[in-house]
Amino acid sequence: MTFDVGARLRQIRQAAGLSQRELASRAGVTHGLISLIEQNKNSPSVASLRKILEGIPMTMAQFFEEDRPVRNKVFFAPDELVDLTSRLHKASGTRPRGKLTLRQVGDAHAHNLQILHESYEPGADTGLTMLVHDSHEGGVVLSGELEVTVGDEVRVLKAGDAYLFDSRIPHRFRNVGKSRCTVVSACTPPYL
Repeated sequence: MTFDVGARLRQIRQAAGLSQRELASRAGVTHGLISLIEQNKNSPSVASLRKILEGIPMTMAQFFEEDRPVRNKVFFAPDELVDLTSRLHKASGTRPRGKLTLRQVGDAHAHNLQILHESYEPGADTGLTMLVHDSHEGGVVLSGELEVTVGDEVRVLKAGDAYLFDSRIPHRFRNVGKSRCTVVSACTPPYL
């Protein structure tokens, strides 16, 4: 079963009492983009969907999270991490090559801390549109290589290298290596 991004966006928009035009205006996107996404005629990038959800406001985790009771868990098995991107990739029909996955530990908003296990296949990229959000984030590269751009600074990080920055500075992540890159990151307050 695939995640229906269009139906979910329409449901959330209507529950918020917003027209497509009102949401588009709040999010700084075109009305046509909202309409196409809701009809599943356009598969949004992670950056575009995040921008649209900011107009509601809602995080990516809330958008993709199934309705289930909040549990105050302390320990998590790998299959209990919340997958924030694989459903989006399935819905958009992207190919596995260049795939990016972000898996969240527990309820980020209950703790005001988002911890992610990130995996970037060769060529994976957060997109040409730089990410910007009101948080601070940091991470450690566990394997592979990751090009991190923060403002005008660009560096290729390898296993053991780390980053920490103010997320209000435009930033981007890209696997420029020939093997999968794995990162563990944290962000506060949560942004997905």
